This record gives sequence, C-alpha cells and structure tokens, in this order.
Amino acid sequence: MNIRYRKGFLGVCLWLANAGLVCALATEFPVAPITIVVPFAAGSGTDQTARAMAQSMTEEFGATVVIDNRGGANGILAAQYVAQAKPNGYTLLLTTNTTQVANQHLYKKLPYDPVKDFQPIGLIGRGSMFLVVNVATPIKTVDDLIKAAHAKPGKLNFGSGSSSSLVGSELLKQMANIQVTSVPYKSNPQAVNDLMGGQIDYMFLDSSTALPLIRAGRLHPLAVSAATRSKAAQAVPTVAEAGLPGFEVTYWNAVYAPTGVAPDIIEKLAKLIAGAALSKRMVVRQESLGSEAITSTPSELAAYQASEVRTWGRIIRAAGIEPE
Repeated sequence: MNIRYRKGFLGVCLWLANAGLVCALATEFPVAPITIVVPFAAGSGTDQTARAMAQSMTEEFGATVVIDNRGGANGILAAQYVAQAKPNGYTLLLTTNTTQVANQHLYKKLPYDPVKDFQPIGLIGRGSMFLVVNVATPIKTVDDLIKAAHAKPGKLNFGSGSSSSLVGSELLKQMANIQVTSVPYKSNPQAVNDLMGGQIDYMFLDSSTALPLIRAGRLHPLAVSAATRSKAAQAVPTVAEAGLPGFEVTYWNAVYAPTGVAPDIIEKLAKLIAGAALSKRMVVRQESLGSEAITSTPSELAAYQASEVRTWGRIIRAAGIEPE
C-alpha cells in the first residue's frame, strides 16, 4: 500500500473508530489519541499515576494520551461516563477499587454496573495509605489519636475523598472504639488542604500523595495502613504495630474499557498498558511513593476484582458503613 492510499485508509479507520466501530485491518492501533478518564481531581494519587502512565505510554510506544479528570461523587461520574462511551478502545478508565469494588457496597443504586459495563484491561499498581495529621497537632502517634478521641467523644473529625480513605478511617473508628466525625470531600487533595489548614484532624491518604508532603515536613505520619511497613518510609509503623492488630487497608489501580471493544483491540491495549506499567519510569515512581508496579491479564483482573468485591464487602460491613 503506497503512502497516499495508506493515509486515506487510516483516515477511514479513524472515522470508523470514532463512530464506535472497529476497522479490522487497523493493525496500527492506536491511530488517534487515547483518552484516559480519571475519577478523581488533578493532584490526587490516581491522577499522578495516570499522568505517569500516559508519559510512559508515549515514551515506550509512541501513543498519544489525553488525561480527562472527572472527579466527584466518589468516582461515579467518571465511571458512568466511560461505561457509556463508544467502545472503540479510545476511551479508558484508569481507576481504583473505589469505582469497581467499594461503591457497590457504599451506594444502594449505581448508574453503572462495575462488571457488566466494563472490560478489564489490566492491573497497573497497588499501594497503601498513611494515617496523617497536621504537623502542629500534639497528636504524634496512633495511641495519642485514640486517647484524644476518647477524651472528647465526637469532637475529633477526619476527612476522606476516596472510598479507601473513608474505609480506613471507619475501620480505625470501629477497631479503636472511638467516636469521631466523618467529613466527606469530592477528592483527597481538597481534604489535604483542610488538614494542613487545621479544619480537620486526621485522614488516611494514599502514599503517592502523602509521601511528598511527609518528606517536605507538611504532614506528620502516624502509621501506614498495610500489613507491612512501607519501603519508602521504614520508620513509620503499621496501624497494626501501633496497637490495632489485624488492621489492613490497601488500594489498587487498574485500567478498564467500556464493554463492547473488539477482542483484538483489548489484546493490544493490554500489552500497551502492561508495557507502560512495567517501564523503568513507572517502576521507580511506584517504589519511591510506597506502591508497587504490578500487571495482569484482562482475565486475571476480572478474577481479582471479584475477589476484592468479597473482601471489601466484609470490611465495609464490619466497619458499620450503611449504603447511601
């Protein structure tokens, strides 16, 4: 095929892709920019991961990637948008267990189905959270926090802008038997601003957002939410070590497409996403921010999601969180 006709062919394929159809001969996929929709605001941990992924996809494979932040409603707005997008492989959801696992336990009715409306592409990372406070507070340990809450029942409050953040604080509340007030936010960056400003007392914050602020001396870490200490902050104990044995809450990032994308396009996207997730840039970034780079096949992600639905359901019910 000469250059002139090849360009015309690709133009037709692009038109078909935008129309929601698949051009069977478009072996060059992607031939148009890929939009990665992020369910949280710019500056959030998921947003940072998405932007690093986009850069790796460009550097490693030459793909053009656009980040579309659609924060709010605990990720529901973004998930609904992608679920209704044209299934051509050019609109993806880079999300967390919030939209694909937790929300079905937190809300009585969702405008999307976390399983039926999406095609799994692959896992890209897993991380933990830090329990953090304002550096000016006298609370310096988990024990200090629990004692302060017991001394003034209902007076302390915590912020949360994601389901992981919310579940972490609710589980702490239950296991420590404390009375504290929940302050919900559209995204974690907004909660962080109020935490540093003294409007809220503490929160669980994803490691990628928390560590730079901890290292800069702007937030003080009390503990990490995982079962083991973070390699990026070995001096910080786990919540379990700090006095609440059995405490563990982690989160993960994965990429999904709307249901209906052709199998060959899903296969190409899976290779593209996995390759970018394991690039040197992403591996170093994940490790430096207390997370780990992991990948999976689409089928492995589907099985992992199903397992996580059961696990998070137990955690949310045990924390006494009632669906809204």
